[in-house]
Amino acid sequence: MENKFNISVLIDGDNAQPKLIKEIIDEVSKYGKATIRRIYGDWTSQQMNSWKAIINQHSITPIQKFSYTTGKNSTDGALIIDAMDILHGKNTEGFCIVSSDSDYTGLAKRIREEGLFVMGIGEKKTPTAFVKSCEVFTFTENLKEEAEENEENDEKTTSASKTIKKTTTKKTKEVTPNLRLSKDDWKTVMKAFDISTDEEEKAHISTLGLNLRKIDPSFDPRSYGFKSLTKLFANIEKFEVIKNEVNGLNHPLLKMK
Repeated sequence: MENKFNISVLIDGDNAQPKLIKEIIDEVSKYGKATIRRIYGDWTSQQMNSWKAIINQHSITPIQKFSYTTGKNSTDGALIIDAMDILHGKNTEGFCIVSSDSDYTGLAKRIREEGLFVMGIGEKKTPTAFVKSCEVFTFTENLKEEAEENEENDEKTTSASKTIKKTTTKKTKEVTPNLRLSKDDWKTVMKAFDISTDEEEKAHISTLGLNLRKIDPSFDPRSYGFKSLTKLFANIEKFEVIKNEVNGLNHPLLKMK
């Protein structure tokens, strides 16, 4: 049985999307077990009503924080204090901060200084300082696309007759051949590739993926329309993906053409 480390998921209810909570928990589960799950906000306000129907479905504990002053977000302070208590309690090996607020930049840095894993989940508008302070940062826009795909799949399974019509008439998302990365993204890819290559100038895509995240925590093949790094690099003209079977499993390699 796989032994995953414990992750504390702390959600800023003022800066997160309730409709993506399933995808958020699934994303965290790629890295560890979401053991502590808390969401912070003023539960007396109408703004939090959309959360009330789903928190029990995903075993999330609501933490009340009253807004004593207009225009001030007291949620930030409550989440940060809780995070420090959990950190010093030493009952978790990682954190996930769900917010697009730059106020959590210092918290993410502090967690990393303790040698713990820290990831963030927020919108693309999230300030770079917060993104770079995390080891992994996932944009909710990518999770939103997955949520929409899941909804489509649910519709297909519940109505077989309509599924056939949808399959034949709906325009599928086109995969971009010979994908061109931006100048900054290309620099990131090449830097990661250079430190991942062996003596034969080949790199395991799994190793490359780890190094990409170290350089840019937000680097995600889903941002370019691909579900995996292998598919992403297969569509970049300057790279060649090489099949590499070890004990019956494929561990693809990457090299420059």
